[in-house]
Amino acid sequence: FIREARSPELPVVLLEDLAALCGLVFALAGVGLTLLLDEPLWDAAGTVAIGVLLLVVAVIVAVETYGMLVGEAATPQTVEAIRHALAATPAVTTVIHMRTLHLGPDELLVAAKIGLDPDLTTAQVAAAIDDAEARLRAVVPIARRVYLEPDIPREPAAEPPASGVGASPEASA
Repeated sequence: FIREARSPELPVVLLEDLAALCGLVFALAGVGLTLLLDEPLWDAAGTVAIGVLLLVVAVIVAVETYGMLVGEAATPQTVEAIRHALAATPAVTTVIHMRTLHLGPDELLVAAKIGLDPDLTTAQVAAAIDDAEARLRAVVPIARRVYLEPDIPREPAAEPPASGVGASPEASA
């Protein structure tokens, strides 16, 4: 749950409450053993155990919520669902590349470059983009910000030989 949560509040509250309960057990054990055995070392041991517990919880919270603070990509399943929704749009020939970013627990940004049929008119391109956005949002409702860049897929061209300014001496020889 802690690793899958998209809202940082829930894991933090869960871990804080769990640490509080464990800390109470450590304190009770330390004080109880001190009174039972008449040895103050157990009280100190309970205090140290509480300190270590707090340190461990702080590290776990920092590691697990870091991605939520700086932005985290969508899960692979969500990315695949988005890719499939875009590819299912009739005018889309290919999904060239795509990036996703969680802007919040219930908000996803999607930026994609999609290949379209080169024979489409401007109005048809706009309609295709609207259709692709609607299909994407139907599959992934949290995709609130969607930026689609239309492109015409091209075959990779052979690189021309280097020449001119900045070319290596071997290439122009």
